[in-house]
Amino acid sequence: MTDQSRPDRPRHDQEGNPPTTLYDLLVIGGGINGAGIARDAAGRGQKVLLVEKDDLASHTSSASTKLIHGGLRYLEYYEFRLVREALYERERLLKIAPHIIWPLRFILPHSAMLRPAWLLRTGLFLYDNLCRTMTLPKTRSLALQKEKAGQILRQDYVRGFEYSDGWVQDSRLVVLNARDAADRGAEICTRTRLVSAERHKEYWAATLEEVLTGERRRVHARALVNAAGPWVAELLQDRLSIESRNNVRLVKGSHIVVPRQFETDQAYILQNPDRRIVFAIPYETDFTLIGTTDIPWEQEANKVSISPDEITYLCESVNRYFRKTITPDDVVWSYSGVRPLYDDHSGNASAVTRDYKLDIDHDGAPVLSVFGGKITTYRKLAEHALEKLSPHLRGLPVTSWTADKPLPGGDFARGSFTRRVDALTRRITGLSHQTATRLVRNYGTLVDTLILPGQNAELGPHLGADLYGCEVDYLIDHEWARSADDILWRRSKLGLRLQPGETRALQDYIDRRLHRNSADAGAPPITDPAPETTEGGVAA
Repeated sequence: MTDQSRPDRPRHDQEGNPPTTLYDLLVIGGGINGAGIARDAAGRGQKVLLVEKDDLASHTSSASTKLIHGGLRYLEYYEFRLVREALYERERLLKIAPHIIWPLRFILPHSAMLRPAWLLRTGLFLYDNLCRTMTLPKTRSLALQKEKAGQILRQDYVRGFEYSDGWVQDSRLVVLNARDAADRGAEICTRTRLVSAERHKEYWAATLEEVLTGERRRVHARALVNAAGPWVAELLQDRLSIESRNNVRLVKGSHIVVPRQFETDQAYILQNPDRRIVFAIPYETDFTLIGTTDIPWEQEANKVSISPDEITYLCESVNRYFRKTITPDDVVWSYSGVRPLYDDHSGNASAVTRDYKLDIDHDGAPVLSVFGGKITTYRKLAEHALEKLSPHLRGLPVTSWTADKPLPGGDFARGSFTRRVDALTRRITGLSHQTATRLVRNYGTLVDTLILPGQNAELGPHLGADLYGCEVDYLIDHEWARSADDILWRRSKLGLRLQPGETRALQDYIDRRLHRNSADAGAPPITDPAPETTEGGVAA
């Protein structure tokens, strides 16, 4: 990773005038919204500092259903503007990140007990036509028992529809936005929390603390972005001493992963009697991802996990449709996240808007707070955030640049993906097609930085599954990885494949690499403690 030098410590003159060195923007929160805003601002020439108290995408942004979609069901709540914006963003994101985002077809079985067929057909017609630049295949009607994708469903489902949306490796989307922000001059500080911030007329004076060492430093910024997700209101009140004018509504969403349940390439969107929907999606080649739930959450956002009732609910949702049934004993992994939705006072958690609200307080140096949002619209949210901040940021170009610029590794045409995989397998002797596919999916054209070109490319030590030292070194040096969890559950999903002993060996390898990097830089070594794990290798 290119070192991002810190500005000289700001100094005040005797009259108390603003410090001579300022960040333009201090972004609090390393989820998708914070990373997206940091990228956009850095690309417009702003001096940006982003801090995240944990790892990038540690919370909500790695706990999604991993879809880039318009949100078909939001049409039922008349969220036409949100769906239209999301569909346009789906097209843009497919172009700027073809390695980590790709098209996916969905099967929607019709149940006579739920929404009528004409309503589904009308909604899908709108879904296909709200975005005039749509490049994905449009909806088609299905006689399910005559289709391969329908024959795995129970015989009482005879009619259905197939439509298009997109898949995303959600936590990698966050990391690549942060990587691009850093490449454009931003400073990205993970494991760094905001302790407090004092407001002045023209700037903020903030105290930051490195979580692992307790070391503190003072920074100054013209404006502050509060992209703290579930903690947005808490940060305003407890750290900034500002009374929030808006509220978040915390909704827990949980997912389960089971061994692969069907051989078809399509995903399934399943209607339930409570009018919620559940997705069943091909996942990491050998698995099926099932989710999500929508449950109001009033406890600590840090302490969230799936409940037995949620597991039962998701199993029953799938068993209602598929011939092959599952039980809680089939679950190999689960994850839960808290979605910080903008509180529109809806009575039903599933009906709460997925739209976002940007609130700027400029009684002194400005602070912009992000309420709500969804991963599909993060780029547009960042544009809107900088529009609101533009009167307070000197020299900020008014035109955004992110709609057409590829994310790191995404500078290739979607149709050339297979050729890139084949080229990698030819170049690296003994590299399997499956591993080459995973590497190109994760890194795109950056795979040549990870594995240097040449006939005798070195992969480094084998660390379990298809993970090698060269990839781990790259993630440490270029993507802020500091623990086995960072690599196994956020930079990849190889945690599904490594055994506990291999996970511990990986953490040892990471610690040695960090120690060596610190020694080379002349700094005392700093490492994360190895996380406690369950028998399945998942962080407890």
